[in-house]
Amino acid sequence: MEKFLNLAVLSCSVLLIGFTSCKPKASDNPNPDTIQSPAAETAPVTEFTGDGHNSRISVDWNGIYKGTIPCADCGGIQTELTLMEDGSFERSTTYLGKDGETHYEKGNFTWDDSGSNVTLALEDGKTQEYKVGENRLFHLDQEGNRITGDLADNYTLIKNKIDPMLENKKWVLTELMGKEMTFEDENRQAFLTFDSPTGRVAGHDGCNRLMGSYELREGNRISFGSGMASTMMACPDMEISNGFNEVLNKVDNYTIADGVLSLNKARMAPLARFKMVTE
Repeated sequence: MEKFLNLAVLSCSVLLIGFTSCKPKASDNPNPDTIQSPAAETAPVTEFTGDGHNSRISVDWNGIYKGTIPCADCGGIQTELTLMEDGSFERSTTYLGKDGETHYEKGNFTWDDSGSNVTLALEDGKTQEYKVGENRLFHLDQEGNRITGDLADNYTLIKNKIDPMLENKKWVLTELMGKEMTFEDENRQAFLTFDSPTGRVAGHDGCNRLMGSYELREGNRISFGSGMASTMMACPDMEISNGFNEVLNKVDNYTIADGVLSLNKARMAPLARFKMVTE
């Protein structure tokens, strides 16, 4: 009996020692709320820049970009750059506070091996490199690096907003200043087309051909460039032509519903209505 009791005591002692030796130290026992798996501790940290790993493939990059780049001896370089799918570009630059003249140039651009940057081959033999992001271009320095410092955000060109419901379609005038419009002669038909890759508007005002630029902004806002041009034909009745051009000067927003485009001024009644037609 005594031998049995000694064995029982010895077994309990072994169990007690085992239990205490397996108990983790206080420093090894993490707060349950902060426990991390080994995978989480070793997982790499990825910084998302919005550029994607290959902008050439994953970003809808072709279009028009605008911005004002800082300038050491002027008020800024107002820049408009159009990148086209065929690898060509058009760029206009205006040095604010100087002569005010706008310099236009065109040429071709190339992608780097990573598919992230484009390099413009400029007419003076120089080059300019941009990093392509989602709806924006980052103007790079001469070594091809992002510009840093307090003005870094200003070295960015923002892509024009596009609207597939409006652009790349033909819109024929059906109502002008509340008056219904009909055209017996199709060659005198007043209409507009909006070309998204170039930001150019073209059409006819019932007498002359029109051409110019336009810009879309958030909230269905629209503006037509001040440099709208037209042919100079004289027509027996200029009422439609004059009214059409007056609308383009006044309009600041648009709506589209059931295949009808309305050009509006603020919240007033539509200045003009158009119907979409297929050519």
